[in-house]
Amino acid sequence: MKKNLLLALTLMFCGAASAQDIQLHYDFGSAIYNDIPERPKVTTTVEMFKADKWGSTYFFTDIDYYSTGTAGAYWEISREFNVSKNKQWAAHVEYNGGMSSDKHLNMPPSRFQHAVLVGPAWNWASKDFSKTFSVQLMYKYYFKGAQPYQSAFNGFQLTEVWSVTFANKLCTFSGFADLWYDKNVNGKLIFMSEPQFWLNLNTIKGMEGVNLSLGTEVEISNNFVYNDMGRNNKLYAIPTIAAKWTF
Repeated sequence: MKKNLLLALTLMFCGAASAQDIQLHYDFGSAIYNDIPERPKVTTTVEMFKADKWGSTYFFTDIDYYSTGTAGAYWEISREFNVSKNKQWAAHVEYNGGMSSDKHLNMPPSRFQHAVLVGPAWNWASKDFSKTFSVQLMYKYYFKGAQPYQSAFNGFQLTEVWSVTFANKLCTFSGFADLWYDKNVNGKLIFMSEPQFWLNLNTIKGMEGVNLSLGTEVEISNNFVYNDMGRNNKLYAIPTIAAKWTF
């Protein structure tokens, strides 16, 4: 699942009141790895950011698709409250939740163990906003899930988000990295990072106003992706090709 905080981070520093984008990703995971043959190939992401005098609100929703219909959905919504005049320090509150299904509906759809997070955030940007960085260190509380092994528990999450725009704003390299505690996995830690590279077509002469970006994303994770044996104990690096329209 994706976590595209980059829009929120960039717009927060630029002073924009609100913005939205929609992304379409084609996933090569099932073509590269033999043990995830039923991984959905198509994902759409919708994200929204809105600032106000107290801070900002951000959310995104990922929806995965099989050829027969929707496979699952995941969303995160967060609120930041500014605690310093320069807006570099903020109090961060977040909710995560979603559900998924298998390709042939051999098993009932399953709900992810949802969680709430709270903690401090530190945000930085260069003078021209071409480089941005954010880090969050949060307490994470998992609510009791539907399965017997999904008992409520306490954890933590460390998140870093970055964005670098270069070549006269034609190119953007951005991404995030998450490390969080989960008592149900090997080593009790899950790592996931999703670096993205975009070509911003609206910077090309004659294409001003065409707010389309074309690019790629690589989902790098450990102890996160479930294989066809029902295990999530491996390192994967799964690329996509993608398009993004910014409203």
